[in-house]
Amino acid sequence: MLTHSLRAPDGTVTTYAVDVRHLGDRDDGEVRARLYRDGVLTAHSRLPARFPVPGGHIEVAVGSFGLRRCHHVGADGAESQLTPHPASAEGRRSRLQGAHPRLSRLVGVVSTSLVLLGACVAVPQLVETISQVPPVAEALGTFRSPVRLGPTANVAVGIAAVVGSTERALRLRSSWLDDLAS
Repeated sequence: MLTHSLRAPDGTVTTYAVDVRHLGDRDDGEVRARLYRDGVLTAHSRLPARFPVPGGHIEVAVGSFGLRRCHHVGADGAESQLTPHPASAEGRRSRLQGAHPRLSRLVGVVSTSLVLLGACVAVPQLVETISQVPPVAEALGTFRSPVRLGPTANVAVGIAAVVGSTERALRLRSSWLDDLAS
């Protein structure tokens, strides 16, 4: 759950919270975002979602590994990322960043490296597979991946990329590269 407080012209503060159940709803399995205003459910939507709030809107998008975007966008176009709830996984990761910035930076570098490693292994293998399709092979020729790993090493690299992508999602840094690498 992520939150954002907005101050009205009369000085009152309203807290908006967004909750996304990544595994989907119990009823139909659909992943939805729920918008709460001062703790009361006011709206829900399939993702990506855009919730109107006074002075702008809140945008929510997910990727394969978690939230990709959860921002308040003001009427003037200014954006601010919502704050993770302290009890959420994103909140715990944010606390680590605040309490131990060097460790957090190291974890971030390692996670990004794992994702890049996964992409460097997956992309050539994917291109090789696509180049084996007869119409593609006839038109462009075939490609042989320079990366040759056994099944165990491929699985290990894939798991490492998933771990790296999950950590990046906890920092709301997930991108298309995470989806590709994993």
